[in-house]
Amino acid sequence: TLSQHPDKNLHKIAHTRSSTGPLAERVRPNQLCDVIGQESFLPESPLGRLLVEDNLPSLILWGPPGSGKTTIARIICRVTKRYVVKISATKAGVKEVRIIIEEAEKRCALCQPGTVLFLD
Repeated sequence: TLSQHPDKNLHKIAHTRSSTGPLAERVRPNQLCDVIGQESFLPESPLGRLLVEDNLPSLILWGPPGSGKTTIARIICRVTKRYVVKISATKAGVKEVRIIIEEAEKRCALCQPGTVLFLD
């Protein structure tokens, strides 16, 4: 059980978030420093510094299921000052992605913040 987990804070985290959602959502890390096994995103790393400075280049997260890709993407979307578009890769087609890119280019031309496309 969570109360017996070595990380005593996990129990508190799970109960402070919505108790109606899945457990995985309730205990999902909210900060990059809480994501285990992804040292390349720590604030002192080159990639972590780019994120802190909100200066991330194009980025593709790749890895097996359960490796933290979605968690990291959600954290990036939350901490960035960029416009965020989230779409499902299984539901969206090339046409929708092209429209999103065109809209991002228009925002860029108007000197608005860049766009993060979260394609999950």
